[in-house]
Amino acid sequence: MTWLAIVLIVIGLFFLIVGSIGMLRLPDVFSRAHSLSLTDSLGAVFVLAGLAVYEGFSFNLLRILVVLVLVYFLNPVIAHATIRAAYRSGLRPTKRETK
Repeated sequence: MTWLAIVLIVIGLFFLIVGSIGMLRLPDVFSRAHSLSLTDSLGAVFVLAGLAVYEGFSFNLLRILVVLVLVYFLNPVIAHATIRAAYRSGLRPTKRETK
């Protein structure tokens, strides 16, 4: 069970690192929010699933599962609210120049 927990946590950390790289490389808030909402949700789900497997059956497992469900449902809502606030404040997506 410990190896399964380690594998799940490492997969989650991979997605979180990829999301961080996307945050640095992408040009505007819209692209960044899209990248982060996808990778952050997936990374957090894998990390929390690894913690749940490592913890086993206990009261802490229930707490981890509640956090997992909240992250899964609230992360897209937070990303949507961020993008909507940015668009309403006047920011527009950057346009790529074609050669």
